[in-house]
Amino acid sequence: QVQPVESGGGLVQAGGSLRLSCAAPGRIFSSYVMSWFRQVPGKEREFVAGIIWNNGLARYSESVKGRFTISADNAKDTVFLQMNNLKAEDTAVYTCAMGAHLEIVPWAYDAWGQGTQVTVSS
Repeated sequence: QVQPVESGGGLVQAGGSLRLSCAAPGRIFSSYVMSWFRQVPGKEREFVAGIIWNNGLARYSESVKGRFTISADNAKDTVFLQMNNLKAEDTAVYTCAMGAHLEIVPWAYDAWGQGTQVTVSS
């Protein structure tokens, strides 16, 4: 079980864009789902977007639908989250997770990255 590694977080103004990356090297993840969650202090971890590694079938939370796009690059063993039209309420620690099925509940996932901070200023 390889721990995913996130990158790409940072500080951006409202309306701007960021692209997060989740590196999970190893073909052991080829049949798994990769999803992004986010969390702020005092709040439960929230599902953002997920994708089936092999075929690209994706699912999004209502709050990010139309603004965020998740994609997977099998050759690079990497999943991306393109975040456009960012809002202040998108500020959170974003974490990549691996699971067997495309679920929105955190306990469905087996391996978690360390997280990357996204801060959106208004």
